[in-house]
Amino acid sequence: MTTLDKVFHLNDAHTTVKRELIAALTTFVSLSYILFVNPNILHAAGINKGAAFTVTAVSIAIGCFIMGLVANYPVALAPTLGSAAFFAYNVCGGMHINWQTALAAVLVASVLFILITVLKLREIVVDAIPQDLKYAISAGIGLFIAFIGLQNGKLIVNSDSNLVTLGKFNSPAVWITLFGLVLTVILMAMNVPGSIFIGMVVTAVFGVIIGQVAVPKGIIASAPSIAPTFGQAVFHLKDINTPQLFMVVLTFLLVTFFDTAGTLIGMSEQAGMVDQNGKIPRIGRAFLSDSLAMVEGAVLGTAPLGTSVESSAGIAMGGRTGLTAIFVGIFFLISMIFSPLLAVIPTTVTAPALIIVGVLMAGNLKKIDWDKFEIALPAFLTVVGMPLTYSISDGLALGMIAYPITMIASKQAKKVSPMMYILLVVFVIFFLITNM
Repeated sequence: MTTLDKVFHLNDAHTTVKRELIAALTTFVSLSYILFVNPNILHAAGINKGAAFTVTAVSIAIGCFIMGLVANYPVALAPTLGSAAFFAYNVCGGMHINWQTALAAVLVASVLFILITVLKLREIVVDAIPQDLKYAISAGIGLFIAFIGLQNGKLIVNSDSNLVTLGKFNSPAVWITLFGLVLTVILMAMNVPGSIFIGMVVTAVFGVIIGQVAVPKGIIASAPSIAPTFGQAVFHLKDINTPQLFMVVLTFLLVTFFDTAGTLIGMSEQAGMVDQNGKIPRIGRAFLSDSLAMVEGAVLGTAPLGTSVESSAGIAMGGRTGLTAIFVGIFFLISMIFSPLLAVIPTTVTAPALIIVGVLMAGNLKKIDWDKFEIALPAFLTVVGMPLTYSISDGLALGMIAYPITMIASKQAKKVSPMMYILLVVFVIFFLITNM
């Protein structure tokens, strides 16, 4: 028995080192777009783009190592676009909170995440939230991300008469976005591995050809320093001292909570890890792994990490153990030498990726029971509330408040868990604090 088999139980999982390596490469190619999308989003919050690039790669690598060694799961941990969008556009942009304090809020939420995981409260809260609302939260985040992509690509622009309108087709930015979107859609429809990443690369080349994107000064260089962001979360913990910031912490906790739990369970089912009783082995270790990854990500200087849906690509290629996650982490460490490419990846190039990811997340809409009005209304408010209020937290609050009300009105109050009534009160207070 080899050392790798002793650590990752390859024979028990009916897999090999070669298969795990191929699975990891597939996951990496599918997820590699995050190296350029995440820095662009964080840059909108004021974070240095070069530092964000390196932090993204390092935090993913560490997260994957933790998941592989602690839980032995074939899934990658990476900054989630929903949390990144909330961080940059809601907390920093909408609430005018500096990014250092926002990172401190992420760190506090991460520590709470570990606490509720160790105390097994995570399972209790997951069970308390109706499955339909979980689907609505994921779909709503998807629509919000897609809306941001449409804005970044100038396909949707501001309008004084009706808030938003279609962008002008005489804008080069629009044509770059449309080119990338059409190309990526075709690649996705053809089931080409790494479609999003390939679409970004070709779109960047197209932008260079038409003179709208700067030519990079090189391909390979030393990784940018993480000094601008490293430790800022710790240094600014003292800033978490207002009701508004306490609600930011709670929202980070809830958004990441639902996103990672649902994705992790889905990946486990895809990998065939669920036993005959519907139990997922080592799920506690997996929850602990993504909780620890959130902490290291916050300290390094990025938005909350969570289970990556792109892991499904690697699992489809046969990844079954934590060795897949380890290989993914190694690939991301190697990728740090390609930082000069950031110059040719502006928001117009990454916009199609956001739109496509939004489409994929919106797929959860089909799982909602729309025939029951008491379910449909809170789910609807959650889904449309996020993009229309330009706030994940506001959309989440609308659904959490509406659900107990509609269930009481339909004489089904007993089906509402006590935790949901607690969340009702919490989010009413949230609205009073943030909108007075």
